[in-house]
Amino acid sequence: MSDQIIGMQQWFETPPGRYLLAWERAEFDRAVGDIFGYHALQLGLPGLDTLAANRMPHRWLALGEPRGGADPGARPTLVTDFAALPFEEHSLDLVVLPHSLELNADPHATLREVERVLVPEGKVVICCLNPASLWGLRQRRGHLYRRLGFGRELFLPDAGEFIGYRRLRDWLRLLSFEVESSSFGCWRPAMATEKWLDRFDWMDSLGQRWWPFLGAAYFIVAVKRVRGIKMIGPAWKTAKSIATAPVPLANRSHRARHRLPHRPLTHR
Repeated sequence: MSDQIIGMQQWFETPPGRYLLAWERAEFDRAVGDIFGYHALQLGLPGLDTLAANRMPHRWLALGEPRGGADPGARPTLVTDFAALPFEEHSLDLVVLPHSLELNADPHATLREVERVLVPEGKVVICCLNPASLWGLRQRRGHLYRRLGFGRELFLPDAGEFIGYRRLRDWLRLLSFEVESSSFGCWRPAMATEKWLDRFDWMDSLGQRWWPFLGAAYFIVAVKRVRGIKMIGPAWKTAKSIATAPVPLANRSHRARHRLPHRPLTHR
């Protein structure tokens, strides 16, 4: 996994990488800013601080492997296997996965572990590259050329398998997650230079309106639902006040109006 993460980090320094990173940073800030709780965890990708806009008191960065020479701002809190997180069940309020599923050898196990550590009604925020996009199409073409022996350079990082949007939604539904919101972004063609990317900036507004599912990346916010749990308010009445409260008598006035008249006892 280490080589794949380094490849993604280096790719974010390219013109298309910076273009994608700017959109993702804005999406993460918008998504996590209003999620409340106490404990938040980011899995992977230290170059992108996905919890910067979150206000939880405890926020951690976890990596799958130690990184040598990382800058202090990206220093991980812990190094762990994403499929075996060192947290108790129902202990985290938010888990963020910035391309972590694509860079993981077993994304199913990672999602199952995320479901385990999240509290009921906890949230998971996921960002992935979209294989059903112009960027994904160019990436598949690059892999085809490589198999044919042309050796053409890939446009996107040669990381793990890209996960389709509908496929990921199915995985989440099987784990009792409910998708709260989703979005797509970055509709410009797969251009390697900033000059050509800027020439097609008009495609972002058109793509968002006319072909949103073809964005280069997608974003999902999902909530963990647990059956049988009902949120209730505080018990405002104490047991003492309930015990001493007067018990109303049903139809007291009705019985008083129809009470039989008193008849004095007489001796025969």
